[in-house]
Amino acid sequence: MPVRPLELLAPAKNADFGIAAINHGADAVYIGGPAFGARANAGNSLADIARLCAYAHRYHARVLVAVNTILQDHELEDARRLAWQAWEAGADALIVQDMGLLEMDLPPIQLHASTQTDNRSAAKVRFLQEVGFSQVVLARELSLGEIREIAGQTDVALEFFVHGALCVSYSGQCYISHAHTGRSANRGDCSQACRLPYSLADQAGTVLAEDKHLLSMKDNDQSANLLALAEAGISSFKIEGRLKDLAYVKNITAHYRTLLDALIESRPEFGRSSSGRCRFTFTPQPEKTFNRGLTDYFVQGRQAAIGAFDSPKFVGEPIGRVSRVDARHFEVDTTLALHNGDGISFYDAEQELVGIRINRAEGRRLFPAEMPAGLAVGTAVYRNRDQEFERRLEKASADRRVAVDFSFGETAEGYALTARDEDGIGARAAIAHPRQPAHHAGRAEAALVEQLGKLGNTWFAARTLAIDLPEPRFIPAGVVNGLRREVVEQLAAARLAAHPRPLRAAPATPPPAYPEDQLTYLGNVFNAKARAFYARHGVTLIADAYEASREKGAVSLMITKHCLRYSFNLCPKEVKGLRPDPLVLMNGKEKLTLRFDCKRCEMHVVGKLKKGVRLML
Repeated sequence: MPVRPLELLAPAKNADFGIAAINHGADAVYIGGPAFGARANAGNSLADIARLCAYAHRYHARVLVAVNTILQDHELEDARRLAWQAWEAGADALIVQDMGLLEMDLPPIQLHASTQTDNRSAAKVRFLQEVGFSQVVLARELSLGEIREIAGQTDVALEFFVHGALCVSYSGQCYISHAHTGRSANRGDCSQACRLPYSLADQAGTVLAEDKHLLSMKDNDQSANLLALAEAGISSFKIEGRLKDLAYVKNITAHYRTLLDALIESRPEFGRSSSGRCRFTFTPQPEKTFNRGLTDYFVQGRQAAIGAFDSPKFVGEPIGRVSRVDARHFEVDTTLALHNGDGISFYDAEQELVGIRINRAEGRRLFPAEMPAGLAVGTAVYRNRDQEFERRLEKASADRRVAVDFSFGETAEGYALTARDEDGIGARAAIAHPRQPAHHAGRAEAALVEQLGKLGNTWFAARTLAIDLPEPRFIPAGVVNGLRREVVEQLAAARLAAHPRPLRAAPATPPPAYPEDQLTYLGNVFNAKARAFYARHGVTLIADAYEASREKGAVSLMITKHCLRYSFNLCPKEVKGLRPDPLVLMNGKEKLTLRFDCKRCEMHVVGKLKKGVRLML
């Protein structure tokens, strides 16, 4: 049975974050280029991308560059040029949303279909495969059964988000930011209306919930489902977070590296997709890093309590309840060790989350920078910053090395050192030197082993060392060190030269038909090249993207698997006799209608483009 590699894919806000992700076990990282990435504030220079590629390729890890916004006509040529520059910098793949790019002269780089292309069906994924995509990022809302169905009907590599923030809308199908502010989520500038507080009312005006974050989801955590996802067909396990801090990248990457290594160890049909083993100076603890509560979303089917309705902020780990309040300090009934600098949070009487910083911790007695109002005996408190844990992550916290087998022996002129790494890549260095018997055999061999094993400043680790000499020899330390340095340099160069960089898949001929013959604004067609692409693949009616601001009436601004009727026990499938009548969301003067497609089990957030709103460039 062939071994199927499993890839851990981590986010990189910049090159240094990407290098940290590689050190903590990522098999691949994804990063934004100078423009056109779906995170407007996460751009990087081509020089930094080249630096990251050079580092990642040491371990045969991949660098994926996100060029995944929809593009206007005047941006297409710049995006095409950027694609070539990313290829020349060493990038292994481009993450793409806009199909207009496929109508242009692109480099032979692999293409990955962004989750923004709304990949929920086998027909859609198969189409993307046939037009030349090598990897497809599936929708976060899919269940194991749906993933299994897609994998069974396609051959393309399937990628799935396993950790991080969840967009409540299907990716690529959220237009509320543009409708209200002119800032387009499909162009990397989401205003995050889903994190705002809303009140929910029925058609009669009865308020069902007041000032709750009803469109804010808990964070994704598939830690318990990795094996099931791999068996269903997922090959790339993606961590969300190109805007997250370095501690998040280190902690979460190390957590999933540990889990995937254990999975691969126990299941021989799965293997690593890059080289090198990681050692950490800390124990990964994902609960200590920013999250809004954790959920495995719809992977195991629809379930309650997937929303972070109380707060979109990081509440933290529960530590206990307040047992005493004084003028300058308070005490907490807890068994956890608390530290100077810890962050503490609690909900006040109005159920608003309050955060405080602890100046000094004396056991269970805590002295905050300022005593907060509303803190009372019995209040549940949480820790959303563990100062000691954060300090460990501020330092060098991981080491990654490629295993090497060394062989040392004699030649006709002197000595040779051969190295072969865990991927079978080899190097050899030789030196002419007189062969002299050693006066102290045991000491000579010990010195030889010690000198050959000095790999401290390299990215290699000696796995085995075979010494094949007819008798113990006296060999000066400088000779041995020179051979070791030379063979390591050769091996490093050979590894970089051997980095696998598969080319872009050839599209099928004749051009395959798109699964639908009509595209509404939901198709996100924003330029003439994209229009030509879909027309070439059989689409006869193509509407402009919502960002063109031509949809004047009320339309679906979000399409979600999350359903507020289900959350409030009003689902007609669960409670007989109920009808899926519209509900209303209210935020100040803003009103949004909720309509329910019970056949598809979806909720639509319906609204209009605000007057005067145009695309903010």
